Amino acid sequence: MTDFSAFVPNVYYELIPIKNLVSDQAYQRSISWKRVEEIANNFDLNQVNAVKVSRRDGLNYVKDGQQTVEAVAMVAASRDAPVWCKVQDDLNYRQEADIFAKQQKYTKNLTSFEIYNANVEADSNVHVLLKSLVESCGLKISKERRHGEICAIDTLLKIFTHHGYEHLDRSLRLIVSTWEGDMLSLTSNMIKGISTLLAVFGDSINDEKFAERTGTASLREIAREAKDRREGSKGYTMVLAKLYNKNRKAQLEVQKIYEYEGPR
Repeated sequence: MTDFSAFVPNVYYELIPIKNLVSDQAYQRSISWKRVEEIANNFDLNQVNAVKVSRRDGLNYVKDGQQTVEAVAMVAASRDAPVWCKVQDDLNYRQEADIFAKQQKYTKNLTSFEIYNANVEADSNVHVLLKSLVESCGLKISKERRHGEICAIDTLLKIFTHHGYEHLDRSLRLIVSTWEGDMLSLTSNMIKGISTLLAVFGDSINDEKFAERTGTASLREIAREAKDRREGSKGYTMVLAKLYNKNRKAQLEVQKIYEYEGPR
């Protein structure tokens, strides 16, 4: 029989009261109480991972999971509350520090697309509705920048949450009718720029006139001029407003753009 013990860490799981855990080793990061409060305020039992513990000299030293421990204590309003711990009792202090230093070396944070995709599979109402909205505009949410595909998922979610379905729908349809899915028209700054323009001026913007006036402009030139303004997405809004105002009697009051505070 093959011996696989070399590939199986010597650990076991145990429920340990929080009051019996020791944190704040010198090799660890300081506890972010802001992060602890965020976890506590959005507490989800299914997201509580086992705390990694080294049992040494009769004490339970937390190697990883300090913020989880504090969040559970905060929600339970008691340090008598137990947490599941993944315990290892054959380590010394230096080995603990070495494990902590290396534990993030081969991990990779989830991308916005991976999080979005998982939420769609979980039937999250917001994400499923967002997917439907984008696809109804002839576009697609993607992890790569291509014609007709949007990577700026966080931007879409912020606009959707702040302004609602109809506003985001109009913003995307205006982009598609003007630039026909060109990938330079689907950047985060451009989407924000269009959204801001519509949020500030609303029905003062005629969508057909906008497409006529701005659709002939080079997207690269728009991006270059917006970048020169050093105003982020508001630079795009300013450039688009200027193009829309060209040869118009009733001018958009561009000063209103600076007064606008959108989703953060």
